[in-house]
Parts: sequence; C-alpha cells; structure tokens
Amino acid sequence: MPYPAITPDVIASHGLSPDEYKRIEQILGRAPNYLELGIFSVMWSEHCSYKSSRVHLRKFPTTGPRVVQGPGENAGVIDIGDGWVAAFKMESHNHPSYIEPYQGAATGVGGILRDIFTMGARPIASLDSLRFGELDAPRMKYLVDGVVRGISGYGNCIGIPTVGGETSFHPSYNGNILVNVFALGVARGEKIFKGTATGVGNPVIYVGSKTGRDGIHGATMASAEFDEASEEKRPTVQVGDPFTEKLLLEACLELMDGDAIVGIQDMGAAGLTSSSFEMAGRAGTGVRMHLDRVPVRESGMTPYEIMLSESQERMLIVARRGREQDVIGIFEKWDLNAAVIGEVTDDGFVRLWWQDEQVGAIPVDPISTEAPLYERPIKRPDYLDRVAPKLERQPVDDQDVTPALLRLLASPNLCSKHWIYEQYDSTVRTNTLARPEESDAAIVRVKGTGRALAMTSDVNPVYCYLDPYEGGRQAVTEAARNIAASGARPVAITDCLNFGSPERPEIMWQFAECIRGISDACRELATPVVSGNVSFYNETDGRPIYPTPTVGMVGILEREELACPLAFPESGLDVILIGDTRDELGGSEWQQANMPDALALPPRVDLTRAKAVVDLLVTVSEHQLIRSAHDVSNGGLAVALAECSVNGPGCHVDLMGHSDGLDAVALLFSESQGRVVISCTADHTPEVLRRAKSARLRAQRIGETETDVFLIERRGSPLIRTTTPELARIWRNAFALLLGGDTVEDVIRGVGEEAADVMAH
Repeated sequence: MPYPAITPDVIASHGLSPDEYKRIEQILGRAPNYLELGIFSVMWSEHCSYKSSRVHLRKFPTTGPRVVQGPGENAGVIDIGDGWVAAFKMESHNHPSYIEPYQGAATGVGGILRDIFTMGARPIASLDSLRFGELDAPRMKYLVDGVVRGISGYGNCIGIPTVGGETSFHPSYNGNILVNVFALGVARGEKIFKGTATGVGNPVIYVGSKTGRDGIHGATMASAEFDEASEEKRPTVQVGDPFTEKLLLEACLELMDGDAIVGIQDMGAAGLTSSSFEMAGRAGTGVRMHLDRVPVRESGMTPYEIMLSESQERMLIVARRGREQDVIGIFEKWDLNAAVIGEVTDDGFVRLWWQDEQVGAIPVDPISTEAPLYERPIKRPDYLDRVAPKLERQPVDDQDVTPALLRLLASPNLCSKHWIYEQYDSTVRTNTLARPEESDAAIVRVKGTGRALAMTSDVNPVYCYLDPYEGGRQAVTEAARNIAASGARPVAITDCLNFGSPERPEIMWQFAECIRGISDACRELATPVVSGNVSFYNETDGRPIYPTPTVGMVGILEREELACPLAFPESGLDVILIGDTRDELGGSEWQQANMPDALALPPRVDLTRAKAVVDLLVTVSEHQLIRSAHDVSNGGLAVALAECSVNGPGCHVDLMGHSDGLDAVALLFSESQGRVVISCTADHTPEVLRRAKSARLRAQRIGETETDVFLIERRGSPLIRTTTPELARIWRNAFALLLGGDTVEDVIRGVGEEAADVMAH
C-alpha cells in the first residue's frame, strides 16, 4: 500500500535525529518505509527505550532474598511468604493528564492495573502521587478536579481500592503537573506469567477492546517538552473504559488458571508495536502478524495507525498451538474481542502483513540492542552555588507561635486531602485495614494468610532541588519510616523518576545524583528496586519541574493485627519522641511559607540511624509495645503532633531537655530526618526507651495524651496553645475552602476564642 515519502521533516516529526535515522538504515540495510519509521520512532522514544537513563539505572540494587522478578517485566514481584507473591509497579501519566486531565489520569490507572494482572496477579490496591502547581495558577483548579475525577472514575468502576497516596503543590508544576500511579496485586508464586513469545508456530492472539485512533504517538508525545501548542495534542491522549477493563481482568485471570497460554503482554505505551517486539525480544524469536485481522472500531484504519494506536484495555497473548479456541472462548464469554492475528516465528523479525502483502519487516534484536544509548553531558547547576549551608534568619525566643502552626495546617501541602480521597473507594473488596490519613502507610490484608501488606509513596521535590543526592536518600528513608511506623517491615521499592529535559546537562546531573542517593539508601535498608519508570521532558517553554523521583515502597506485616495507626487512640498515654532535632529548615514547609526566596540545604540523612529507626519501630510493633506511631516529616514536630491529635485526643507536651539549644521555630518546625512520635501505655514506656537506647537512638518521653487539649511548652512556657477541635476544623476544611478561592488567612480566621475557653478549664 502507498506510504508518504520519507523526508527530513517527516523524520523530525517522528522525534528522530538524523543520526538515529542513519542507524535505522544500517539496521534494515535500506531506507525504512513510513510504517517502519513510525515503529522505530515509538520504540526509540525516550518513553520506551530509556535511551538517556539506562546508563544510570544500572546503578540500582535490584536483587534480594525476596525478589522473584526484578526490572524488565511488566511489574516487579516479591515473595511474601507461604507460596504467595506480590506484584507491584509505579508509572507516570503526566503529559496526557496535563492535556486532558480526566482521561489522562483515568487511563494512567487502567494502564498500571493491566501491568499487574498481566503478571497473573489480582490487583488489590492502588495509590496515586500527584503534583500540582499553585492553586491560583491558570487551569490548576480544573486540573486538580479533572485528575481526581479521572482516578476515581476508573478505579471505582473497576473495583480496585485507592488506599492512599500523596498530593502536593509547588510553582514548578504550574506548566507540567505530575500524575504517578501505583498498583499492587497478589498471586500464588507458581501462577506468575511473563511477556514472552516462545514456541515457534504458537498463535499470537489479540484480545480486549477494538483498536481506534486514540493515543497514536502517545509515547512520542510523552518524550517531548510542552509548548504553546500542547493543547493540540489531545488526540494523543487515550480514552479509557473501566467496565471493559474489569471484564478483561476477569477473563485474563480465568485464562491464567489453565495452561493454554505461554505469554501475555499489556498493550501500553506504543500499543501493538511495543507488546509484539518486547515479547519476541524476551524470547529471542520473531512474530508474523496480519494487521487486517486486528479488530478495529474505525473504518479505513491503516497499518501505521493500527501498530501505533494506544487504545486502552487490550492484550497480546501467545497461546499454545491447538488451544486457540480455548482462549477465544473465554474472552467471548466475557463479551470481549479475540482474534488470532499471527504466529511465533524463528527468524528474529517482526513481519507485518496487510491483505496478503508484507508491509513491514524489522529485526527484533537490533531494535533494542542497537537502540540509541546516550551518556548525556552532566553539569552541576549554577543555582546550587547560591544554596546556603543553613537558613539565615533571626532566632525566635520562646513565645506563643500558634498562628505559625495554624497557617501550616491550612496550607495546601499539609492540610487534610479528604476532599480528594473521599471521591475514591478505598474499602472495596474488604481488604483495607488502614484508609488514607489513618496510618503512615496504606495497609491491605492478604486474605487467607493472616498477613498484610503496607505501601506508601514518598519524595520531597524541594529537597531534591536543593540537594538531589540527599533528596534521593530522603525519599527512600522516609518511605521506610512510614512503612515501619505502620507496623510493617520494608521489603522493596518501585520508582517513578520525573525530571525535565535530559538534553540539559543540569537536569541529567540532578537525575544521576538522585539515583545515587536512592541506590545508597536502598542498599543500606535492604530494599531493592524491582520495577519503575522514567519520565523526562517534564517542562514547559524551557521551565523544568523540580526533580521528583517518587519512591513507592512495599512492606510486609507478618500478622495483620499488628497494623499501627498514626492517631493518638486515647487519653492518658505517654508520648515519646524518637530521634534528634537540629536547626534544619532549608526546604522546609516553614521556610517555603515564611522565606520563600531563601535557598538553604535540606536536612541531612544518616542512613545508619535511618535503619536503626526502622528496626526499632518494627520490633516495638511486633512486641505490641506501642499504640500509635507517626513519622516526623513535612512541617516538623509541631505538625506531626497536630496530625496525631486531629482524629483523637490531643496532647500536653513539654520539650524541655530536647535540643535545648534551638530556638522555638527550629524546635517546632525543623524537618530533621529520622524522627518518630509514638504513644504507649506508661507501663511500656521504660521498655520502649530501653530498646531505643540499645539501638543508639535518642528517645525521650515528652508528655501525655489529653482530651481536647493541644499544648506544647518548653520549661512551662507555652509555644503552641490551642485545642484539637480547632486544629481539626482548620485541617479538615482547608482544602475545600482553598479550592473555592479562600486564602490561608481566611481559613484560620476566627480561631482562638473557643481554644481560650477550653484551655482555661
């Protein structure tokens, strides 16, 4: 069939450089036709080939005693005991969500769920990590609303609970939001499937939704920065159907209960192209496909459009020869399309046919082994020369600084996000043990085992901007503390590495340093990287986002009843602070609110102490010595104590003897790492303190829980003085009010009168 002529402009429009085009000609031994050019363009896109990141990703630790499947498959897999495994992964859908927030976020959820059940695991939980710009930035409230509705619209319909996540706001995302999605599923170890096309002569079967023109060149679009023409890219955003995906999930899991298939692959980025080449590449085989047999939903579709479409809810299956009807029968029972479109070959080529004519032939191995691999130039950014070792400010004498805490609790980053998560079904399937904001990590039981899995996502982009190495370490160690505070032992991570253009040496330096930090922390904590994703070109008109290497971590609770909440459960408990507080306000929420133009180094991470804190938390939880635990992170100690108090009794705390050399602001709002607030009964306090001392960790009883009271003192002088009802009112209502146009000052207006009355009594 006729194809457009290959011109320099056509090559450039496919995101290929002149050198890359020459390499294509060398691989083929001839010039490619238009279809073949399109295939190379998506397979060699940054999104699919990792051509700028592979040299750095090799530094990650990827093996460990619990690792069943590391990077390279649809999802990572870990052994969780008694023959059960967990498959999990994190992916990005940033560019599509900025262009069309509802469908971009919805199809991000659909894609990550398919990565899980493609492995043979039933998805049981999902998380989302969302980064938005300033709420008053153009389109931002529309983007927030659309993304949240997209996540809920897909996850709620398919019946997979959204059990946790994080949402934060920063000006660097004004022109490029981030939508990172995480999913986890469980399976029996012997039922894990991989995406391989083995067995010459085995049939290749297309299943799921029909192919349309949505999403064509989505992978290429995701490998370029935004500009003023980004709105024109709406056709490259896929359209999802969660009801079809639910049918696809059940059909695939039913099929996997038998022995009719040898390999299965999700048609994600680059659609039929990536799934066919990746399956053949893993097996060292070839594939012949008849594209005129592919079910399509639009008339006149060309082979080019069929191969590059990213229509959702589709899978590619390699079945055992002679079992074709078994496969087709299952999918027809679930009212899904299924068609034999080809077979596995032994010649190492993907050969494409259209109405009895071969229209494309590309060798499988070179498309990956000879794909571009760039060791991009690296340069430390000049702005780091202006970053001070410490935040320069005037010390604040001990005095009432309650308004500073209230402003932080009413800020978009620190207030409750229940406006978001209440739109999600977090308890469907009845496995959820801890809903959002009930524990430092989401917790989901594994039915029939007595065990539970904890999961969280963490990163502080401001830290990563000020010191990418420390920011990378901090993302892992905070995730580990959150997992351990929930009662679980951290086991492994997935990641979603979001950065600006890799063609900028400063961006590649940030990327390499963040990876170095993540790698060092993962080695110390024995949490290998089992899966992940890289998202480059997150910038608009030359303005990149802050480096955002999101870490998704999974931990194991050997007994589900050990799940630990973050809120103080009752009055009369001792409050213990573990860890040291230092004057580390660089990059903190206090600094961003009060000195937004300042540049100072973020808190340092001590990996030895980080591991000791994790081990201590797991141990005291296993021995049921504590009643609650909460990591001290964004906002510092005052915010952590407030978060422990808004869903239960408050506390009366005196910090005398803890970091006495600090002024009131550093004492209350420093974000020094490695700190945890726990509560326990008085008879368990000596044992908790003894265990902390044995671990060479500082631990101090700082007060006790008390109904309605929130009082932080030093040597009897009040520093924070309010009530838990007032804290809860501000914290819970702020986000909806801010979305409605109120300011932080509007949110906290009127506080104090009721608090004064309660404190007087």
